[in-house]
Amino acid sequence: MSKKALVVTVLALLPTLSFAAGENNVGSCGWGSKVFEGQKGIAPQVLAATTNGTFGNQTFGVTSGTSGCTQDGMVSSTWKTSMFIDGNKERLARDMSQGGGETLDSLAHLIGVADKDRAAFNRVTRENLARIFPAADTPTEQVVTALREVLAGERELAQYAASI
Repeated sequence: MSKKALVVTVLALLPTLSFAAGENNVGSCGWGSKVFEGQKGIAPQVLAATTNGTFGNQTFGVTSGTSGCTQDGMVSSTWKTSMFIDGNKERLARDMSQGGGETLDSLAHLIGVADKDRAAFNRVTRENLARIFPAADTPTEQVVTALREVLAGERELAQYAASI
């Protein structure tokens, strides 16, 4: 392979490789997402993204509502929430244990919790502290996932789970 072909190949793969940085970077629909569902690590994510991108099935799935895709989905990213939690774990856990505080208020604002729902958000995070932060060294990704699950399980707060 010539140097020019190698450079073109690497540049073509860069967008695909950028999917390998987080928990679920591929999305939840398309053949690649289904074939590699539940597998962790860079390789399965790159393969899932490549499968979706190469065959165009994720685009087709979103357009047609097939392959596990829906047409009413929302594009979202958890990186802001993850970064915030990662930099504020101790203070956030403390605020959750107390049912309020500046760090918990900041998290609520970040994920778009309306003022009318703040008391419920504070109460639910306090009641589920052990589930959200099961240990002092709980990885950020696990905290994010648990928080999303806790909110999704609450009728009045479920709408905010998608923002995490």
